[in-house]
Amino acid sequence: KVGEKVGEKVTENQNKIIQFILKNPEISAKELSSLVSISSRRIEENISKLKKKGLLKRIGPAKGGYWEVTK
Repeated sequence: KVGEKVGEKVTENQNKIIQFILKNPEISAKELSSLVSISSRRIEENISKLKKKGLLKRIGPAKGGYWEVTK
């Protein structure tokens, strides 16, 4: 699991989000919501937490950009 490597606690949903982003860095919050089976708002909250932990960052604009898993 990604979080174990950096000593951060990562929830099950956050780990799923990271795994889907690794497979498809251009995935949207709406697509993640469908795949993880939680609301788009919860996806955004989890992404925000992952960004604060330094595990995820957004490259480029909201449309046309992509996600990068940093650790």
